[in-house]
Amino acid sequence: MTVVLLAGTMLAPTAFAQDNAARRDPPAAPTVTTTAQPSTEAIVPDPEFNAALPSLSGDINAPLEPMSAFDTSKAATQQPAPLPAPAPQPTVPVNEAQQPAETLPEAPELAQPLTPLSSFDVTPVEVAGVDDKRAVEIRYETVVKGLEKIDDTGQFKALSALQEGDGKAANAAMVQARAKEDEQLAVRIMRAKGYYDGTATSAIEQPPGQRLRAVVTAVPGRQFTLGSIRIDTQPTVPQGLVDKELPLKVGDAIDAERIQAAEANVSLKLPQQGYPFVEVGQRDILLDDTTVTGAYTLPVTTGPRSSFGTYSTTGKLAFDAEHVGVLARFKQGELYDNRKVDDLRAALVATGLFSGVSVEPQRTGQIAADGTEAVNLLVKQDAGPARTLAGEAGYGTGQGIRLEGSWTHRNLFPAEGALIVRGVAGTQEQGAGVTFRRSNAGQRDRTFQILANASRTNYDAFEAFTGTLGIRWSYDSTPIWQKRFTYAYGAELIGTNEDTYDFDVAARRRKTYGIAALPLFAGFDTSDNLLNPTKGFRVKLNVSPEAAVQGAVRPYGRFMLEGTAYYPFGESIVIAGRARAGSIQGIARDDLAPSRRYYAGGGGSVRGFGFQELGPRTPEVDEDGNNLNRPIGGRSLNEFALEARYRFGNFGIVPFIDAGQVYESSLPKGSDLRFGAGIGGRFYTNFGPMRVDVATPIARRPGESKIALYISIGQAF
Repeated sequence: MTVVLLAGTMLAPTAFAQDNAARRDPPAAPTVTTTAQPSTEAIVPDPEFNAALPSLSGDINAPLEPMSAFDTSKAATQQPAPLPAPAPQPTVPVNEAQQPAETLPEAPELAQPLTPLSSFDVTPVEVAGVDDKRAVEIRYETVVKGLEKIDDTGQFKALSALQEGDGKAANAAMVQARAKEDEQLAVRIMRAKGYYDGTATSAIEQPPGQRLRAVVTAVPGRQFTLGSIRIDTQPTVPQGLVDKELPLKVGDAIDAERIQAAEANVSLKLPQQGYPFVEVGQRDILLDDTTVTGAYTLPVTTGPRSSFGTYSTTGKLAFDAEHVGVLARFKQGELYDNRKVDDLRAALVATGLFSGVSVEPQRTGQIAADGTEAVNLLVKQDAGPARTLAGEAGYGTGQGIRLEGSWTHRNLFPAEGALIVRGVAGTQEQGAGVTFRRSNAGQRDRTFQILANASRTNYDAFEAFTGTLGIRWSYDSTPIWQKRFTYAYGAELIGTNEDTYDFDVAARRRKTYGIAALPLFAGFDTSDNLLNPTKGFRVKLNVSPEAAVQGAVRPYGRFMLEGTAYYPFGESIVIAGRARAGSIQGIARDDLAPSRRYYAGGGGSVRGFGFQELGPRTPEVDEDGNNLNRPIGGRSLNEFALEARYRFGNFGIVPFIDAGQVYESSLPKGSDLRFGAGIGGRFYTNFGPMRVDVATPIARRPGESKIALYISIGQAF
C-alpha cells in the first residue's frame, strides 16, 4: 500500500485495507418488488363533466356577474353526479386493539379566543445575587494517557481543544465535543510519529466529590520505521550530493517532522553548492504491516549546476546594475552560493534607499568552460524616500545633556552619495557641520567623507571655538558583515581658539592654534557581535602624526592602543575587560592645544568620575580665594575596566570597577591610579542595549563627584 506523508501526518494503513475488503466482497443482489397498476377507467364521463360546468359569456369585456346574483341555495342543493362504486376489497379482520377510539366532545375552553400577544409580560426574570455566566459554567480537568513518550514537544497540549478551553465549559455536552476533537488530535500526533496502528478514545468521568474529568486515552501500537530509502534524481557534482544532504537512514522512525526537516535540508543546502533551481518532489512511502517498515522514495530535480554571471535591474531604480556588483561579495564565474545572494540582498536593504528589494536567479542557458550554467541575478528595486531626520540624546556627569540631530539625503549624488547636515545642542557643547559621504565607494563598506564642522565646547578643562576641515577613507565593520580587519586614514586642518592655563603668569589666557593632522586607524576584531559581544577580543591602534602652529611649527605624534576581551561563563554571564594606553611624543604639554591633550574620566573612560576629571590640575584660585582645581590634561594615560554582565531575558545587571589616570609625562607611569565602582542596568533591544550606569569614586578626594550617572546606547566597551 502507498501512504503519502503530508503536513506532518500520514494516512492510516487500515483505510487502504478496508477499501480492498470492500472490493473483494461484491454487494448483495438488489431486491425487486411489484405494485398494482392503477385503473385506466374514467371516474366521471366527459359528457357528464362538461354538462356540469357553468356557461361563460363569449365577450371578454362584459362586466362580471354581481356576487349578489349568485344563487347560493341552488348551489348548495345541487348535488354532484354519483361516482361509480369502488371495486370490492378483500375483507381483513380487524383486531379490537386497532379499532378507532371513541370521538370525545370538544372542550368548551378550546372554543374560546386566544389571549392577545400584547398582553403578555416579556421582561426577563432576574434573580438577585446570581451571575448568569457562572450559573451555566462548569469546570473540568483534562487527563491524557498514552502520549507521554511520544509527544515530547507538547504538541497535544498546544493544540488541544480541552486545553484551549482552560478547564471551563457551558455544559457537559461541550466538554464531550472537545474530547472528541482531541481524540482525532491524538491519532494525528501518533501517525505523525509513525504509529499508524494508534487509536484513541475519550471519556467523561465524574469522581465522587471531585470536578468533572475529561480523559483522553491513546494506544500507540507499533512504530513504523524506514525499511529502504531511494532518491530519484540526476547525477550531481560531487557525486551523491543529494544523498549526503538528506539526513535519513534505514531504521529511522517514520517521523513526519524529521522527514520534512530532512527534505527541507536538501532545498536549503543544494542552492549553497551550485544548484539554485533544485525542486524537491512529493515523497512516497509504501508501508508493510508484516515488517512494520516503509519503503521511502523521494523525487528530486536538481536543475543545472550553476555559477554567478551578470546582474540586471528592474523597477524604480535607486542605482544601476554596476553598483549592485560593488555590493556583491562574489565574482563572476564563481560557483553559485545562495548564502552570498542573501548577503547581497541584506547589503541592498542596509543602504536605506529601498522600500522593497529582491534578488532572484535567472537561467541564461550559457554554459561556461567548467560546465556550469551562468546565472543572471535580477534585482527588483523599489526606491524609497532618500531623506531622513535622525536624533540622539545622552547625559553624563561633567558632560551634561547633549542633543544631536541630523538631516540626510542618502542618494543626492548617485550612487549612495549623501549630504548630511548635523547640529549639536547641549549644556556644554554646541556646533554645526556639513558632510559629504559616499558609501560603498568602489568597494563594499568602504566610505569616503569630506567634512566641515564648527563647534564651541565649554568644559572645566578648557573652552574652545574650533573649526575643522577633513577628508577620510575608511573600511568599516557593519552588523551585516563584521570584519576581522578594519582601517581608516585621512587628513585634517584644524583652527582653534582656546583658553589655557599659563604657568608662567599663573593665569588663564586665550591662544589660537593651527593644527594639521594625518589620522590613521587599524583594528582587529574576533568578537561575535559588533554591539553586544559575548566572546572574542578586539585590538585598536590610533596613530596621528600632527603639527601645531602657534608662533612656530612643532611636529609631534599622538598614539593610542586599546584592547578588549570577552569571556562567557555559561549562558547568562559574560566577563568583559578593557585596557587602554595613550602617549603623545615630540612636544611639551604646555605647547599643545588643550583640546589635543589626553583626559580621563566619564562614561566611556573611568566611571565614577566626571567627564575629564582625572589627571593634573591647575593651582588657580577664583576671586574669593577658592581653589578651582581645574583639570589640565596630559601627554599620557592608562585606563582599565572589568565588568560582569549578567543577562536575564531582555534585561541585565552589570557590576563593574574601573581604574585610570592621566600623566604629564609622555609615557604612562601606572602610579597613582584612581578607582571607581558601580552597577549598571541594561535593556536589550534589536539594535543594541540601552545602558544606565551609576558609579562612585573610591577614596574620593575633595571636589570630586560623589555619584556619577551615565545614560547611552551600547555597552561601555
